[in-house]
This record gives sequence, structure tokens and C-alpha cells, in this order.
Amino acid sequence: MYLLGSRMYVKCTRCHVALCLKDAQRCQSSAAHLEQHDFLKGAPHRKHPGVTNLKTVRLPEQLQVAAQSVLKRADVKSLSEKAHKLSNFLWSRKRATETSQLREKGVLLEKKFLEQERDIHTDGIDRKLEARIRKRVLSELRRTTYHRTPLRYKCIIVLKQFFIDWGCEVLCVLLDNSALISLLCWHVSRYDEDLGLVYMAARLAGGYAAVLRALNEIKKRDPVFVPYSLLDFGSGLGTGTWASHTLWGDSLKEYVCVDSSGDMNTLAEQLLRGGNDVDNPVIKQVYFRQFLPVSPKVQFDLVIAAFSLSELATLDERLNVIFTLWRKTNSYLVLVENGTKDGHQILMEARDTILKREDDVKHDLRRPSIFAPCTHELPCPKLIKQHVVPCNFSQFYYPLPLLKSQERQQEKLSYLIISRSDEEKPQKTERWYMARLISQVRRRPRHVQCQLCCANGELKQLAVTARCHGKDMYRCARSSDWGDLLPVFHAEDDNTENKTR
Repeated sequence: MYLLGSRMYVKCTRCHVALCLKDAQRCQSSAAHLEQHDFLKGAPHRKHPGVTNLKTVRLPEQLQVAAQSVLKRADVKSLSEKAHKLSNFLWSRKRATETSQLREKGVLLEKKFLEQERDIHTDGIDRKLEARIRKRVLSELRRTTYHRTPLRYKCIIVLKQFFIDWGCEVLCVLLDNSALISLLCWHVSRYDEDLGLVYMAARLAGGYAAVLRALNEIKKRDPVFVPYSLLDFGSGLGTGTWASHTLWGDSLKEYVCVDSSGDMNTLAEQLLRGGNDVDNPVIKQVYFRQFLPVSPKVQFDLVIAAFSLSELATLDERLNVIFTLWRKTNSYLVLVENGTKDGHQILMEARDTILKREDDVKHDLRRPSIFAPCTHELPCPKLIKQHVVPCNFSQFYYPLPLLKSQERQQEKLSYLIISRSDEEKPQKTERWYMARLISQVRRRPRHVQCQLCCANGELKQLAVTARCHGKDMYRCARSSDWGDLLPVFHAEDDNTENKTR
């Protein structure tokens, strides 16, 4: 390297060709290094502050032994097959279609099929064609609709009256077919002892891994937080209790588990006692309830609802429960659902409800703040896209040894963590902001492809290189994975990011 006037040149040792360096190239590396070194806070790149992922999760040994003991004593026939079917059912299950949506869909289908038949049969529509339209509407609704009808005949009467008012006689006749209701019925899962045992084999390890992954975000990013009390709504087998105890141990002095199924509460209590009826449980001070206490006067440091909101049949039920849980939250509210479109949208309903809904009587004046996974409080950019894809994350875990497959499995989850904030967020003065990695990191020679959800509410595709972003950020990107946080620098962001396709 040598200077010639105000320019700096670099000479290749092989071909002896001189290259002129631009000012930006000369100063970029050192400036970026200082900025990013501050972000690392002395930590190695593979453990930078944005890393929140866990390695492959194993059940706590005491929980695993207890589950094996309970299942062996029960001796359920074809347990692996039943567990596999239940897992597939719970994963593919969708939200129940609201009655208003069912009405609108039925009217649109009826009008659409009538217009198609009128174009073909100009001489009018006879009864045979009406019967054909009924079958087509029934078939389409059966194929695309999940509908809950707890009051079967009342629902039929309501729909009939609606269709009569709108002159949709074809659909009115269609509702006389009682098969429609049974075909479209969305059922609330009732967990008795037998189904609870199958659920234990199918979902104990995966549910524990998902909750632990979400709670680890709090443990890693807020190490000062030490919860004293826990409320677990829809506690099931008590995975929320076990995951919280794994992270915070004996600092938790009170666990309140709420589940409407008494049989599931009994199974959860057996697991706490090692699968036997011993008097000394592994985790003490655990209380089981079948109904959610509504009073907002008693709050809990940590409130969890894992795979529970999807068990509620209607939107109104979900929103009321969500708001009740938020009023009982002192520090963090953690919601976990399946990593499907419906699971993600249920969480976005909860997010919007808590951020926008005002309580008539405010018992806690602290405002809600989105802690994770979103790095902003704007509408989810994934829901705005033409082709909606869920915002989900992955966690590997080892299943119960009782099942045939002992290889590690993958749990796809969507989660939402909301905290209570005493005051407005201060304006950031740093040149960088935190962005969430929302897909697999693709590591390539000399660059890393990252898809990010940024603080401005936009999705960005970023190719991180050592030359453009500095060695620190490049090595952090290579050490990061799906679900971690990554620092993005404003100046570099404008010059190097690629538009999301």
C-alpha cells in the first residue's frame, strides 16, 4: 500500500497491478468494527446478545421418568399410532368459522352457482337444478368450513330466518338437511383420562420444548427478571410449570394451573409426584383450578397460555380470555400456539386486542409493550402480503422414549410475549437496531443470506458480508439462526439490503 498525492493504492503481490482505494472503502471497516464491538459487549460472536435459540431440548429427567411410569401403568393399546393421529389432528385443526362468516359464504356460493346455471339454462331453473345447487353448496362448505354449532337446532333456525330475509330459498331448503350441521361442526376437545394419556405421549415433549423456547427469550434478554408467581391458563399436563421451573427454579413460590378438564389436572399432578402417589412433589406450591379467576386485583409476575386459545370456539371467547389474562399480568404475558396460519392469526388477534382495547376501569396504568418476537408494534407485515404465510419458529426436541421414533423432532411454534412498560420507550440514539430472523439463515461462501423483520415493520432480505458490514456483524450473522435477533445498521441498511421478493 502506498500514497500518490491524495490517493491510496494497493499493489497485488502476484500480478503487480495497482488498485486505487476509495475513501469509503478505507474507512468503512474500522468504523463498523467499533460500532459493532459495542453491540457485542465483550461476548463471543457465537453468543452475541441476539442469540435466543436453544439446542435440542430434552424433558427434565424427573418429568420423563414420571411420564414413562404413568403410561406403562396405564398400558394403552396402539399408543404410538393414536399419538401420531392426535398430533396430526391438533396440527391441522383450524379456527371455527364464525356464524356471520358462514352466512356470508353461503350467500355468495348460492348466488355464484345460481348465476352459472342461469347462463347455461336460459329457460329457467327447475327443481333438479336446485337440488344440484344444494349439493354443490354443501360440498363446498364441507370442504372449506369449520363451524361450531353447540346449539344445533337454534343455529338452524337463525340461519333459516337470515336466508329467508335475503331471499335465499335454496340455502333455506339446504339447512333442512341435518347432515350439514354434523359435517361442518367444530368440536371442542374434551380430555378425559384416556385421551389425556394419548395427549401425554403425543405432546408432552413438544409442548414443553415450545414453552421453554418462548420463556428462554425472557431469561436471555431480561436476566434481572425473577418471577415470584405464575398463572398457567389451559395448563394441560403442566408443561408451563415445568418449563418455568427449569429456567427460574425455586424463585417461583406460587404456581396456579387452570384447566377445565379435571382428568388433565389429575394427570399433571401425578407427573409432579413422579408418577406415583407420593406426598412430596418435585415442584411445590402448585395449585390446580378448573376456572380462570376473573378478578384483576390479584396479578401474577408471569402468565402463560400455551396451545389454549385455539381450544376456544369463538372470537369473542378468545378476546375476553385474552383481556382477562392481560389484566392479571404483572410483568410478562406469554402466548404460544402452533406455527400454522391459524395459530399465528390467533396471536395477532391477541396482539391487537391488548394494544388497542381500553379497560373501563384501569387497575394497572402501565402500557403494554411487545417484547417478542416482533421488534415493532406495527401491523404484522406477513399478514399484509398477498400470499399469507405464518410467522413461526422452530425448536428441536427429543420425544418420550416410549414412542417408536427416538430421533430428534422439530416443533413449529408461533409465540407472542407482551410486557408491561412503566413509560414510553426512549428514542434510540444508536446507529443500529434489532431485527428478527424469520427464516433459516443461508450460509454461503463469504456472505450470509438473512430474511429479517425490522423495527420499521417491514420485511427485508439482507446479504451480510464482511466487506460491507464488518467482520463482527458478519460473524454474528453466521452464528445466528432462525428466530434470533440480529443488529442492522441504518447507514448500511440503505445501501446493501435487497428488496424482499
